[in-house]
Amino acid sequence: QVQLVESGGGLVQPGGSLRLSCAASGRIFSTATIGWYRQAPGKQRELVATFTIGANIAYADSVKDRFTISKDNAKNTVDLQMNSLKPEDTAVYYCRAVYGGNPYWGKGTLVTVSS
Repeated sequence: QVQLVESGGGLVQPGGSLRLSCAASGRIFSTATIGWYRQAPGKQRELVATFTIGANIAYADSVKDRFTISKDNAKNTVDLQMNSLKPEDTAVYYCRAVYGGNPYWGKGTLVTVSS
């Protein structure tokens, strides 16, 4: 069974940092396309950062140079380091993996950027 569990969300002031972590089922971790998406209130879910086939990385333009995605193969985790956070980064952040042609989602973790 595929499982994705996010952690690390919370309340942070503008300009601050947070680190999100996604723990993935071991059997998918090495083969899945895996990354982070987010959904702000009243908006559609959007890509934040993801590993793609061939271990390439894609970032949304809005987070380039502020967010960094990384993967720990030993721990089966995918982290998202978020720096210089802005109020517009407020959203529920979801871990997503594509395995066997099927998408799998975690339940999400809320990030609130506010003073």
